[in-house]
Amino acid sequence: MKRIVIVLYVVVVAVMATATIVEKYQGTSFVSEHIYGAWWFSALWALLSAVAVFYFLKRRVRRLSVVVLHVSFLVILAGALLTHLTARQGVVHLRQGHSVNTYVTPDMQQHALPFTISLRKFEVRYHEGTDAPQDYLSHIVIAADGKSDSVADVVSMNNIVSHRGVRLYQSSYDEDLQGSILALNSDPWGIPVTYLGYALLFVSLVWMLIDPRGQYRQLLRRAAACALLCLACCHTMATNPTPAPRVLPQETAERFSQLFVVYNDRVCPMQTYALDFTKKLYGKRSYGEYSAAQVLTGFIFYYDDWTRQPVIRIKGSEMKQRLGLPDYASFNSFFNQNGYRLGPYLGSKDIGKIDERIMLIMELHQGTPLQIFPYAEQGRTTWYAPTSKLPATMDGEHQKYMREVFTLLNGEIQAGRFDRANQFLDKMLQYQQTFGASSLPGNLRVGAERIYNRVPFATILFMVCLTLGMLCFLLLIFRPVWFQRRGQRVALVLLAVCFLALTFCLALRWMITGHAPMANGYETMLFLAWAVMLLAFLGYKRFPILLTFGFLLSGFFLLVSHISQMDPQITHLMPVLNSPLLTLHVSIIMMAYALLAMTFIASLTALFLKPQRHQLHLLSQLMLFPALTCLGFGIFIGAIWANVSWGTYWSWDPKETWALITFMVYAAPAHSMFSPLRPDNSPLRYHVYMTLAFLTILMTYYGVNYFLGGMHSYA
Repeated sequence: MKRIVIVLYVVVVAVMATATIVEKYQGTSFVSEHIYGAWWFSALWALLSAVAVFYFLKRRVRRLSVVVLHVSFLVILAGALLTHLTARQGVVHLRQGHSVNTYVTPDMQQHALPFTISLRKFEVRYHEGTDAPQDYLSHIVIAADGKSDSVADVVSMNNIVSHRGVRLYQSSYDEDLQGSILALNSDPWGIPVTYLGYALLFVSLVWMLIDPRGQYRQLLRRAAACALLCLACCHTMATNPTPAPRVLPQETAERFSQLFVVYNDRVCPMQTYALDFTKKLYGKRSYGEYSAAQVLTGFIFYYDDWTRQPVIRIKGSEMKQRLGLPDYASFNSFFNQNGYRLGPYLGSKDIGKIDERIMLIMELHQGTPLQIFPYAEQGRTTWYAPTSKLPATMDGEHQKYMREVFTLLNGEIQAGRFDRANQFLDKMLQYQQTFGASSLPGNLRVGAERIYNRVPFATILFMVCLTLGMLCFLLLIFRPVWFQRRGQRVALVLLAVCFLALTFCLALRWMITGHAPMANGYETMLFLAWAVMLLAFLGYKRFPILLTFGFLLSGFFLLVSHISQMDPQITHLMPVLNSPLLTLHVSIIMMAYALLAMTFIASLTALFLKPQRHQLHLLSQLMLFPALTCLGFGIFIGAIWANVSWGTYWSWDPKETWALITFMVYAAPAHSMFSPLRPDNSPLRYHVYMTLAFLTILMTYYGVNYFLGGMHSYA
């Protein structure tokens, strides 16, 4: 019976993996009809469930946490079956001023609605001052058939309207903005059953970790002498023979960075914009020996020099080979006698990112981002750039100052009179402080932002934590006498220093943003690293190994945040992604991947270090159980978000499918057959399995993005 369960389990995983590849060549409609929607696929899941239940009962499993965990999967599958059999899905096409009481299903059949819908107005709401869509809104009126009563409501992205068991979602719209297309979903039975399964899953995954008599707590009791191995990597960059560009002296560039500018819809120091500008272009906080402020002012005042500098970072080997580009290219290298070299390739994802960097330079050259001149009128302060269209009601003195001061400043800089340039910049700052009124941030907030910009907390701490974590691991492996006596105290002090530094970093972000630093993925990663350090402090007396884990895990979370900031997001989120669940979903998934990466490193190390295989087996299992908990949370939080936003909690998108495959592949070694608590288990077999299992994460993260595509290929 055990072998039958294993065979069916492998077959289900193989079918799902094959389906994602078939979808690449045959299309989504084909696999939806012939695989995911086919009777035999449902029957395969049902057979696996039935055989697994029989085997489960035969083994007489009595531990309640384990029982609830496995029952949750059955409930989720039951909910999915109910959705498959009873749910109704379709679209409703509305035109302004017309009423509709039917919808069309994917098979192009028309069905009646239990009410009538009419579109009063459709609008695209943009972010203020930009052409970036913030939301799509359909103002509708719903009236029950045969009744005069009606209900007015608004359907928008991540804001559904429910009426008489039917949920309406914003899907698309007509080009003339006179029509809207709403997605429709009615699933009164499948959703509550599935959500019940999710709730049981959440409870059981946490229960699995805290159950005093569970397998994970038994592993913890044997963890005092083990640790996890972490590898740190670095890369070097070749020097470039391009002649050095002209730059402002550091003092003048620093004074320029003290000016205020409207950036990302808030007034902040120019220093913040300079850092993001440089990181967006070059991937680092500085360009060689030049600071971010010198890079920004270089493009402003010495444009010709800086357009020849290889300051634009190029990613994507295919496009680099096709265009003959180096790792770092100059702005001028993207233009030739035929025009813009990227023009024919703008549909490519990699080229789109390069194009964004080109546009940053072009916009700066036009002066558009430099909204540095405040002007108060009728109680409202508006900030203008030197090239902005100024209101006719503005008095002539202000108009003249805004039009001429940059020209005068540039004249002093070109003439090399930097003392006079410094005086101009001081007067510009005084002008901002005089006319900026309440739109300027307070001194405490400005001071916090300047400190935060000067110290790359995530970069420093991730390197320190990973280095110390690896060192602690090696010392635990070789166990020198001096480390047993004094090493843990030293590690505790160093972890305390890192904890205080990260606490200071979070406090600065809180002062800068005005809210708790948990509003996006970057802040969440910082908070998770902080929480890991805190947990290490709370539990190190009972489990000394937590000091090592504290360094390693916090280092990985800080590494993730550091990588995300290497390409700072300047454009707004797509409206469909503008949901608080995005941060939660992505952060938890990334935490799972970090933990599973540790299991991979531990197992890979064990293949070469035979004496340490048993210890690394235990270490890997200690990472595996929390990783499965995080992965399960992340997958099903994503499903709940999808149900709220798009009307379906599971669409068999390649990323979703491979995330489920990853969960199933890593769930197998969590069973007792792989447990290091059993003396008859082979650690070598476990380590080989865990090394190969990491391929599913690579496929989920890279294979989907660069090969399979799909709805999540951007993630």
